[in-house]
Amino acid sequence: MAICKIDDLSSMHLDVLKEIGNIGSGNAATSLSEMLGIMVDISVPNVKLLGFDEAVQFLGGPEQIAIGMLVRLSGDISGMMLYVIQESFAANLAKAIMGKENLSIMALDEMDTSLISEVGNIMSASYVNAISSLSGMFIDISVPSLCVDMAGAILSVPAIEFSRIGDKVLFIDDSFIMGDNEVRSNMILVPELDSLNKLFSVLGIQ
Repeated sequence: MAICKIDDLSSMHLDVLKEIGNIGSGNAATSLSEMLGIMVDISVPNVKLLGFDEAVQFLGGPEQIAIGMLVRLSGDISGMMLYVIQESFAANLAKAIMGKENLSIMALDEMDTSLISEVGNIMSASYVNAISSLSGMFIDISVPSLCVDMAGAILSVPAIEFSRIGDKVLFIDDSFIMGDNEVRSNMILVPELDSLNKLFSVLGIQ
């Protein structure tokens, strides 16, 4: 039976998506560890299906300032991924890579933006590779489009574009341990329904 809207996902569908989230988060931790040259551990990610308003609340509320990186998916899977990091995560990255203290995401310079964009590439590729490894499907990703804004504004782009297929997103809440610091990041996956149906068909899930 084809999925006609995101709300049609069964517990079995969600289990598969959660496994993709688990693999993707593990890949991300490994890639970050190699990039930073320090051990990066990750707790079991919290993967859930949330309404857009609920997702905004998980990010700290509509007025919480954060960095959003939007990536378009193409190939066998179409859709978008929105990677959101808080200031504490960005500050830890800047300190580890550039020795920069007290980074403010409201005053990013060119080097800061380049570093954060590269991390967005790494994180996006980690989840895309998880989907590809399970399904054998080819997925291409665009260069991340980065913005600093309130969480409500950051999520407005996928909310508007995908409102026709439902009002839910796959929300992955990650907690990374980087040295002595624990930081959070969030990956929001918004796939096209045709792509979801194709993915589950390849995996033999009805």
